[in-house]
Amino acid sequence: MARDDDSVEVVVGRIGKPHGLRGEVTVEVRTDEPERRFVAGTTLAAEPPRGSASGLTSLAIDSLRWHGTTLLVKFAELPDRTAAEGARGTLLLAHLDASESPADPDEFYDHQLVGLRVEDLDGAVIGEVTGLVHGAQDLLEVRATDGRPTLVPFVAALVPEVDVAAGRVVVADRPGLVAPFADGDA
Repeated sequence: MARDDDSVEVVVGRIGKPHGLRGEVTVEVRTDEPERRFVAGTTLAAEPPRGSASGLTSLAIDSLRWHGTTLLVKFAELPDRTAAEGARGTLLLAHLDASESPADPDEFYDHQLVGLRVEDLDGAVIGEVTGLVHGAQDLLEVRATDGRPTLVPFVAALVPEVDVAAGRVVVADRPGLVAPFADGDA
């Protein structure tokens, strides 16, 4: 989500179920840098799920701890279990400078990829990145040059090069991936 002041909001987590009676919640971490994004005293933007009665727009982290592999967070705005239950499903977003990049050079924020031209291995333009789908396997949403929406698994075998500075992503295209099947190949 872009903002007017040269910063962007990136999803870093989602509130899960309450833990205990004092408003602590589990957080589904959606960042590779939880130690940078989840720090006591930090305020994160909040986006309640569609249809929620919650009016939360931001949440301040009072404390946090790891319980095994689960992040438990106490937010100032969630004083008890009832409030914590009402925040379930809320997305947590961090404000970043638009020019900021992840620490790992092989990782990218969604906003860095959207709008990049997609080229095949020979350098021919075959589309444009329009978004990303996150799940068990991240997918690049690509609008092919003929206007068709396509999905490309974001793995090195199919996306061997990402050059944000040059504004391009290289896709090892195969018939039916971005380029359409040749007549009779379907």
